[in-house]
Amino acid sequence: MSKHRFEQIVICLAMAMFMISPAAADGYEVGTNVTASQVLPADVLSGPHYRIGDKVVSDGFLYRYTVESDYGTFRPIGTYALQKILTEIQVITALKDISRTEAFADAVLHAAKSPLRFGESMITDPVDTITGIPRGLFAIFENVAESVTTDANPSEDGRMKQALMVSSWKREYCADMGCDVYSSNKTLQEELNRIGWAAAIGGLTVSGATTVASGGAVMAFSLVRTSDQLNEALRSEPPSRLRIENEKKLAELGINDEIAQRFLDDPAFTPRQATLIVAALHDMKGVKGLDRFLELSIRAQDEVGANFYQNTAEILRGYHTKNARLVELIPVLGVASASATNGRVVLAVAWDNGVYDSAIAKRIDYGRAQFEKAGFKKGIDIWTTGTASPRLKEELAKRNFTLTENIERKVPITQ
Repeated sequence: MSKHRFEQIVICLAMAMFMISPAAADGYEVGTNVTASQVLPADVLSGPHYRIGDKVVSDGFLYRYTVESDYGTFRPIGTYALQKILTEIQVITALKDISRTEAFADAVLHAAKSPLRFGESMITDPVDTITGIPRGLFAIFENVAESVTTDANPSEDGRMKQALMVSSWKREYCADMGCDVYSSNKTLQEELNRIGWAAAIGGLTVSGATTVASGGAVMAFSLVRTSDQLNEALRSEPPSRLRIENEKKLAELGINDEIAQRFLDDPAFTPRQATLIVAALHDMKGVKGLDRFLELSIRAQDEVGANFYQNTAEILRGYHTKNARLVELIPVLGVASASATNGRVVLAVAWDNGVYDSAIAKRIDYGRAQFEKAGFKKGIDIWTTGTASPRLKEELAKRNFTLTENIERKVPITQ
């Protein structure tokens, strides 16, 4: 088994009672590959700058897509990750459109005349980092207070302010366009850096609010953007400030500081994802055992795991605010689950399509036994962003599980 495959099982399957065995036994199912047209709306399959490959690989939990685009080949794991890629293709296209304008050309000329001798190369060949700022300025970018108060050197002060302007512009643009400014998409980062430096050094004026993305991608499924208050924080605050605010919120929830720091230090989560998870937990203030969710989240090894935990946190919040107030988080076999005031237990799982195999059967029975032993006998709700096979639905119903599919149609799941 490859390392990548092992990590996928650890993150998405072994941690849940829905782990899929590699081969079917008699009477059970395994994940079956599908075509893109079977699981996606027709108008999502292709656009002016991309095409989704027809073959979609299923591991019985998540779909693995292939997206051929003008900007390279992407292989998102999970429909949520696919939506992020489609959005990023829109944004990349919009940014490239900007770079072909007369205003951008003028900005490059203006930057070339900068007394800092710093601008044109940063625009035409931006540094390949998440900030687009030379390493010597990275710490300055991270801390607003330090970056604007130094009197050491007027030239350096100018560079610091420009670095801050680039960072601020990128956050504002991505907030308007609905993408993660901290995305690992290198093409997206290159274009954000290029236009950001043109804005900071060359005086280019452009905003996401007034830019129409022409990437051709549409929403693959129902998602929402962040609340106005949260989006404003993501727009205005650099990562260091987001961390401080997240630390405060976790402290308000009574989260053990050691667990909080481990979560916030986890490289699997971008600052945006960490902020969204903390916001979801904060909206469940008063629920016991919220620290247990962070302990689960620390298992994330990569973007797949980060997406999973962001989605499950938002599912739990949705149940808490729209269905029944949660009482206590009681994870079972790695699943984010909680008891509720309606006497039921909710399990939050972010899958694309679940199937019924021998491993699932064992875990369903184990989960039911554990919940009933703990006194929860009114039933178990499974809320998922995806769907389930007819056989899995049948087996769940036999065991007093109530499955709600496509929960993003009912509760906010943030893009």
